[in-house]
Formats: sequence, structure tokens, C-alpha cells
Amino acid sequence: MKILVCISHVPDTTSKINFTENDTVFDTNGVQFVINPYDEFCLTRAMWFKEKQGATVTVVNVGNASTEPTLRKALAIGADDAIRVNMEATDGLSVAKQLAEVVKSGGYDLVLAGRESIDYNGGMVPGMLAALLDFNFVNGCVGMEVDGTSVSLSREIDGGNESLATALPLVVAGQKGIVEEKDLRIPNMRGIMMARKKPLNVVEPVDAESATMVQSFEKPAPKGSVKLIDAENIDELINLLHNEAKVI
Repeated sequence: MKILVCISHVPDTTSKINFTENDTVFDTNGVQFVINPYDEFCLTRAMWFKEKQGATVTVVNVGNASTEPTLRKALAIGADDAIRVNMEATDGLSVAKQLAEVVKSGGYDLVLAGRESIDYNGGMVPGMLAALLDFNFVNGCVGMEVDGTSVSLSREIDGGNESLATALPLVVAGQKGIVEEKDLRIPNMRGIMMARKKPLNVVEPVDAESATMVQSFEKPAPKGSVKLIDAENIDELINLLHNEAKVI
């Protein structure tokens, strides 16, 4: 089984975010980038298939050269090789088209991707990729087993989980539950050293027009001031909630 894991290069959630050029460009200065957490869950599941079933695992990213350290971390975790499509990722559809070409040329059976990236939170790439490839697709996956070409899955729905059965080839958009946080892997020194020798192939993008573009960014409004009320002063709390906050 050949597995392709899509990796997004995203800012760490602890990073301070700023914008330049009249709030139209994200300022990357001083920002720490990491593997998108949803993608990392999928990569960990792919490593399980590699170790238990002998699958090969390739990671792919659409981005410029600045994303290569993130791909190297994925290689240090245990992926066999990496592909970087040499294009700035600015639009979900154009990214899906680039990934579709990688899947077609590589003959992958299973494509794993996080349900969304934590920067743009678009949640659109896995579904569009499946449509472009005419592959089966499962979103919000929280459990997965493969037996030959048959796949059993569990996905999160309102009020619980849904059990599904399908077949390869398949695109899966995963999240926490496909593995648990305790199962995530931290690269050790041996993995980091081996990652330096693993192939990281750079391919040029195919022609694909963007369907959307960013016009501007806007930070959330700053948090308002906080009033502290003595725990014994219930009357004052009720008065403020009723007359000032107007929530009761």
C-alpha cells in the first residue's frame, strides 16, 4: 500500500501574529512554523500502517523552500520520502489540483490529510482532491483500519460517531481520534539524522488558476476590561449582569 500524507506548514498557535502592507500580507518574521496538527494525526496513523502492514509513506507539501524544515520533521518522524510542489499555497482549489497531479503520477492508494489547516481553516482541500481524482472520500475520520483494499472507518457526526466501509483508492480527512495525542511521535536523534539522507523531491507546479484571493486580514477585537466581584457579593454580580452586561 502506497500512502501519501498531505502536510501543511502552519504557524504555531503560540506565535504572535502580525500583518504588513496595510493588513494584506501575513508577516512571517519571528513566527515558528510546525506541522499542521490534524496532518500530524494522519501522519502518525500512516506510520502505524507502515510498521504493521509494510506500507510506504510519502509526505507532500505545496509551498516554497521555507516549508522544507517542516517536511524534514515529517521525515524524521518516519516517512520514507517527501515531495514539495514549488508554489506558494494561497488557494484551496489550486492546492488540490497540485496534489492531484502528485497522486496521479505516484500511483498512491491512500491519501491522508487533516480535515483543515489551522491557519486558513478552509477545510476544503481533501474533498476537492477526492473529487478531482474520483476517489472515495471520508471526512472527519476518527478511526481507520485497512484490510487489503477494504477499509473500515469511523467518522465524527453530530451526537456521536458513524461507522463506514469503503475501498481503496481513498482520500481521508482525519482529526484527533484517528490517533490520540499520546500517540504522536517526537523525532529522536536517530530519526533526525536519517531524515537528512531521505529524498526530498522538488517538483514544479502545473498550471492551475486560483479561484479565491485574500483581500485583507483583520485581527480579532482586543479583549475588554474585566471586573472582579467578591464571591460573597451576589447582589452586585446580578446587578452588573442585568444592567451593564445585559445578559439576564
